[in-house]
Amino acid sequence: MAKKAKKAKKATKTSRSRKSSTRYGAAASKSVEGAMRRKKKGTLRSGPGGRGGRVTSREQAIAIGLSEAREKGAKVPRKRAAKRSSRKQG
Repeated sequence: MAKKAKKAKKATKTSRSRKSSTRYGAAASKSVEGAMRRKKKGTLRSGPGGRGGRVTSREQAIAIGLSEAREKGAKVPRKRAAKRSSRKQG
């Protein structure tokens, strides 16, 4: 007796329009691109007035680009709330 082959079901995403679900605007993308370019060039600096030193990590460059975009009013999601650390009472 031959066994029937089982068909694998594909997981389908809910059909939403692409425009409404975009998280970052085009201006935010441009701002991050600029920050990445400055990081490569070696002129991207962190901190107020660039006094924090030269940025070397990719993640930090992206964060700076998004922060600049937020200041300009571009479409960028809010920052994540910092996790609270529970200290032991004693």
